[in-house]
Amino acid sequence: MMTGNNMMGDWSLGGGSSMFLMPFFWILILIGIVLLIVWLGNQASGTSFSGPAATSGGKTAIEILKERYARGEIDKQEFEEKKRDLA
Repeated sequence: MMTGNNMMGDWSLGGGSSMFLMPFFWILILIGIVLLIVWLGNQASGTSFSGPAATSGGKTAIEILKERYARGEIDKQEFEEKKRDLA
C-alpha cells in the first residue's frame, strides 16, 4: 500500500532508521576498500597469509634460523635456544 509521497512503498525504512543505518553502510564500504587495498598489495608483493611458520619466500622458520646462523648473525647458543622455541 502506497500512501502520500512515499515512492518506496512498503520497502522504505523511514527517515529515522535510515539515518542510523547510513553510517554503518559507509563503514562497511570503507572496510571493503581497505581490505581490497591490502589484498592487492599482498598480491603485488607476493606475500600471503600462510601462517606463522612460512614467510613470503616460502621458507620455514627453521630454515631462516639456519641461514642466520650460517651467516654469523647469531651465535650457537642463540641458535639452539631459538631452535628449541620453534620445536
